[in-house]
Amino acid sequence: MKEHYEPKFVEKLFDKMSSSYSRMNYITSFGFSERWRKECVNEIDLSHGKVIVDLLTGMGECWKFIDKNADKTAKIIGLDFSTEMIKKAEKNKSKFKNREIELLRENVFENSIKSNSADSVISGFGLKTFNNKQLERLAIEINRILKTNGNFSLIDVSVPKNNMLKGFYMFYLKYIIPILGKLFLGNSEAYKMLGRYTTEFENSKNVKQIFEKQNFKVEYVAYFYGCASGIKGTKTN
Repeated sequence: MKEHYEPKFVEKLFDKMSSSYSRMNYITSFGFSERWRKECVNEIDLSHGKVIVDLLTGMGECWKFIDKNADKTAKIIGLDFSTEMIKKAEKNKSKFKNREIELLRENVFENSIKSNSADSVISGFGLKTFNNKQLERLAIEINRILKTNGNFSLIDVSVPKNNMLKGFYMFYLKYIIPILGKLFLGNSEAYKMLGRYTTEFENSKNVKQIFEKQNFKVEYVAYFYGCASGIKGTKTN
């Protein structure tokens, strides 16, 4: 396995970026990261679910959109293996005093969430850090924790197909973002990895094919001319 897909490498990378990740995510996506998270959550119906799992939750950036759409009594379970991200998420919980939120600092492949317990699964901007074998394990894990007829929506940044947009976007990811990372974090190397992950990930079409091997009805979704993409679907049995 390439080093940058090793769980320990990814965990340390996000620990390093935790202090600036929220600002950087917003700046580097020209503010679209918030819009894309909202659209990702809006792709599926959360109004009747009682347990909603936010995998790779980071600092809980998707919670405000989940909170708005979900049943008032629904519980959010946020899972991430980055210690520093979970610390930020713990602070973020204070903004949701009327919502039950449980945080788990666990690896997504070795988590304590009960089988067939979740009505919905959400994940924002974590897919690109997995290789194909890990994506297969992710699909198996989501299949395990979802109830029958449960739904999911996953999203990540992608490489657009339009050549002009692609050229600008990839230049920005590979060269401008590391400079901003140097300014905010004092370290450009961590943010160089975002460009590398995105280049290798390309888009979510491969993710769709992998998830179709499980008990899922899956749709591919493109956002803003392919600058982000994702999948949404339902566990059929």
